[in-house]
Amino acid sequence: MRLLYFAWVREKTGISSEEIELPAEIETVGDLLRWQKTRGEEFAAAFEKDKVIRAAIDQTHARHDAAIAGAQEIAFFPPVTGG
Repeated sequence: MRLLYFAWVREKTGISSEEIELPAEIETVGDLLRWQKTRGEEFAAAFEKDKVIRAAIDQTHARHDAAIAGAQEIAFFPPVTGG
């Protein structure tokens, strides 16, 4: 699966994307967010405030309870603000 990171999520992880095989027990976006925190200091910092991080599955916005089975790509980004 391809994971993409944007804005401060990218800055804190130090990468913009990666190809990764996820553990079988990860079934939802929320599961994936929680798992990300276990991957090292940089990921723990990037996903510390996981409740505010938005996700998109195959370029479609997804809630944290959305299933990820069959997804090709999941993107993570902070809330968008503007003026």
